Amino acid sequence: MLRYLTAGESHGPALTAIVEGFPSGITLDAEFINRELQRRQGGYGRGKRQTLETDRVIVESGTYHGVTSGAPITLRLINNDAKLERLQEPPSPRGGHIDLAGSISYQTGIRQVLERASARETALRVAVGALAKLLLREVGIEVFGYVREIGGVVGPTYPEVAFEPAARDASPVYTLAPSNDPAMIAAIDEAKSKGDTLGGVVEAVVLGCPIGLGSHAQWDRKLDARLALAVMSIQAIKAVEIGLGVEAARRPGSKVMDPIAYESEHDQGDRRLGFRRPTNNAGGIEGGTSNGEAIIVRASKKPISTLASRGPSVDMATKQPRPAAYERSDVCAVPAASVIVENVVAFEVAAALIERYVGTSLAAIQASMNAILELNRRHLEQNWARPE
Repeated sequence: MLRYLTAGESHGPALTAIVEGFPSGITLDAEFINRELQRRQGGYGRGKRQTLETDRVIVESGTYHGVTSGAPITLRLINNDAKLERLQEPPSPRGGHIDLAGSISYQTGIRQVLERASARETALRVAVGALAKLLLREVGIEVFGYVREIGGVVGPTYPEVAFEPAARDASPVYTLAPSNDPAMIAAIDEAKSKGDTLGGVVEAVVLGCPIGLGSHAQWDRKLDARLALAVMSIQAIKAVEIGLGVEAARRPGSKVMDPIAYESEHDQGDRRLGFRRPTNNAGGIEGGTSNGEAIIVRASKKPISTLASRGPSVDMATKQPRPAAYERSDVCAVPAASVIVENVVAFEVAAALIERYVGTSLAAIQASMNAILELNRRHLEQNWARPE
């Protein structure tokens, strides 16, 4: 089982993740992880905090001469802006945050809960997801994310526009193409001028995924359910869709189901075994199991609830009306959210991969993938052979 835990506060000394179940034999490319961390800190609309932190991963266990050993991996990020013990207690809770409910639930001040609930924790999730991508790229699986929409301005989408890493990374708002970038930037600027914030929609795509990740047999093994849980757990994500998502509810079945075709002259290494779907409304998952098509996961992020204009609240001591406290924040973190969702999805796909192709080393997983592909091919030839 591949799993991880995170620890640390937004303004504490450091953030730490422990990853368990990661296979041996994979070169731990720390610079790749650092590039993912840098992407998370970028994007138009980010706040001052991102200029104070320079996230670079420190690997403290689980490798030998730079190669994973199969032991638990410890990843650490140092907080340059560490000042937890010097920060004051906010006098009034912010609506849309953990402040009030967390303070009551844990019988603490607001500061103790908001520091742990902060989206700063997502830096660790990106680091962990980037680690998972090191495994996925060894077995030919690619995961990428991008921004579809900010503040009601919709950008180009995949597969209508092909994914080019350089083009996505050159966009100030991490879209696939720059056509609507100026309108998105203008919307962010307008929100900032009003002391407001903006949300949006991001998408993660998984290519090269074999048939059979996840399972129909139990509810908690369904791949789409696991992806939805993982993405929904990201701070400020309020909805998750697979494939058509909510649009499927508006169409008749004939416009939702994906026809199945077969390509007889397919390559022997074809992970789809010759089966093709001219449409992908299911988003690569049917019955909780990957079907070989691109996996499409879409997430809707609410605007950040910390407003420079400050919303109405209540003084915790007097219970009288008082403006909500203000914590340094972003105007728009949707580009960063696309990086977070991408890496969270990558981790869940890697976890499902390890469960499907059981192995404690990269070599064992690769051997299992090849063996099961051959077994599936024989199954089709022997059990579904054309009758004489």
